[in-house]
Amino acid sequence: MVDQTHYSIPETNYSHDEDIRIDSIKARFRNVVKRHAELTDRLSRDSDKMIFERLQKEFDAAQASQTQEIYLEGEDWNDGLLATIRERVHMEAERKASGDSSILLDSPLLEKSTYRVGSKVICCLEGARIGIQYETSFAGEPCEFYHCVLESKSFLEKMTVQEHTVPFFLPIREAENDLLSSNAMKFIDHVGELLQAYVDRREQVRLMKELYGNQIGDLYHSLPYHMIEFVLDDFECTRITVSLKYADLIMVLPTRVRVMAWPLNSYRQIVGKESTASPSNLIPARLSYAEDALRILSLPEAFAEFVLNLPQALEDTFPSPMSNASSED
Repeated sequence: MVDQTHYSIPETNYSHDEDIRIDSIKARFRNVVKRHAELTDRLSRDSDKMIFERLQKEFDAAQASQTQEIYLEGEDWNDGLLATIRERVHMEAERKASGDSSILLDSPLLEKSTYRVGSKVICCLEGARIGIQYETSFAGEPCEFYHCVLESKSFLEKMTVQEHTVPFFLPIREAENDLLSSNAMKFIDHVGELLQAYVDRREQVRLMKELYGNQIGDLYHSLPYHMIEFVLDDFECTRITVSLKYADLIMVLPTRVRVMAWPLNSYRQIVGKESTASPSNLIPARLSYAEDALRILSLPEAFAEFVLNLPQALEDTFPSPMSNASSED
């Protein structure tokens, strides 16, 4: 039989030293993250705001001068319609450039139409450009508008992204290279999916912090919120770490989930003095029931679900000495 007391003292000291070093590293890392966020905001805020305000005015003017707004559903939104819009903006630009008045004012080619496809508004802008305004939302409530302006030198040449207000950390340029020249409609839809999913993940984190912030310790996330980690410290002898990863930026539920329960020194010191203590009680454990909830529910809903059952799960995973003694009796 192994003398567990012989090993418990050095293990406890070692763990205590480890905790001190980890806390020091975490404090420095929090400071770096804070400074990075401040720098990012300072560098992008003014220029992004100016672009947004200018484009919003241009979109508002285009919608104000429209002769009709057309709602599209299902197969009504297709490559043929997009080609018609492209042809219209180029013919209008050429007419203005040449001063040609031979086209009657009531010609269909001069109709100023905007098209609403779900949460997207597509309109014709000056200079042979097509503008797309993306309207995002969360839980039925509207969030931000984003813009993307497409242009081409002629109807026969491929379109490019002239400017946009999509956050810099979302891969709009990659989508442009992969999709825009071959399938412009798919590009437009994909950018909308990227934006809506980003807003959804971000708002899930915001709402979770708003509702349960007093139970959450450290919380870290990537700029697109496709990697999220947080810690629950509201337990005397155990620390809970949650790690979420999203394999694709259009996803709103994580594809990789890891929830770990870590016995703290206070627990190690208690069970280390018990001759009946099992070494497995000192090993971090995965909480599968919590991982299952996080895979299928939104973050605030999953948080409430797994925290509700957490005390019993921890008691089953790390039995206290008193419960061990009771079971032996």
